[in-house]
Amino acid sequence: MGFSGGIDSTSAVELLRSEGYRVVALTIDTMGDVAMLERAELGAKTLGVEWYSIDAKARFERDIIDYFCGEYAAGRTPAPCTRCNTHIKWQILLDEANRLGIEHIATGHYFQIEEHSGKFYVAKGVDPAKDQSYYLWGLSQEVLSRAITPMGKKIKSEVKESFVNKSESMGVCFLCRRPYSEFLEQRGVEMLPGDIVDGNGVVCGRHNGIARYTIGQKRGEGIPEGYRVINIDSKTNIIEVGDSSKLYKSKLYITDCNIVDDGELLSSNDITIKIRGIGKNPQLPVVIKRYNGGYQITLSDKAYAPAIGQPLVLYRDNLVIGGGIVDSFE
Repeated sequence: MGFSGGIDSTSAVELLRSEGYRVVALTIDTMGDVAMLERAELGAKTLGVEWYSIDAKARFERDIIDYFCGEYAAGRTPAPCTRCNTHIKWQILLDEANRLGIEHIATGHYFQIEEHSGKFYVAKGVDPAKDQSYYLWGLSQEVLSRAITPMGKKIKSEVKESFVNKSESMGVCFLCRRPYSEFLEQRGVEMLPGDIVDGNGVVCGRHNGIARYTIGQKRGEGIPEGYRVINIDSKTNIIEVGDSSKLYKSKLYITDCNIVDDGELLSSNDITIKIRGIGKNPQLPVVIKRYNGGYQITLSDKAYAPAIGQPLVLYRDNLVIGGGIVDSFE
């Protein structure tokens, strides 16, 4: 059981034990947070479950933080939580379960798993305000076949009522509530000033480093009032701004995909997408076809402000049938 000692993982342990499982709590140390490790150890002791930690700091630095900084430096929008779930948290849980001969793995995530025709699907949790299925599209069939989802049928507000003075994580963990631009500067990401241009290529401002800007942004140094960022070109170090109407896109192209069943994906006419966990998402079904090693997604309900580098997740009703990373759009 992935265990931080917070509200969700503590609740998950209690639920699993009530169902008759013997729980071994594992805290994955990604940042050397001594206070978190002490809290987790004490929490496990209070619960009366076996606990240990594993040092994943070097792996987290390489696979998540370096990636995060590199994506912003390239004018892209990274998805560190999706990547961490896929490559760090759940993979380490699986590897440790295999090493110890433990059958199942679990976390405090709010989602469910369904099996259909021998294939395993991430499914939405019952609490729409807390559902985390969007961030778990990259999980492998091996992980899903072994995972248990104790929080999938829980409502977060009801869970919180059972705890007093208990912490919970918010936002991107390694930012520690700092602005991401401040973090990038501290990590040595170069912030070269450059031009901001309008749709005609006319210079209308100056930016202070492309890594400080994201698609759809309307506030920031050099952005004229009434304009939003519509394109970031890392090769020329130029940011293009325009009216918000230019941010609506009808075709999205994804790569680095994880698809449960390619046949289902290409033959279904009821697939919808999410391109952000919260906020405005297209509501109507999409048309999908293979394209250049990935997929082309054609939308009748246009997507607002998609950004290269962010995840696009494909749903059939409550099931995640796959996902990928936005590579381009039009």
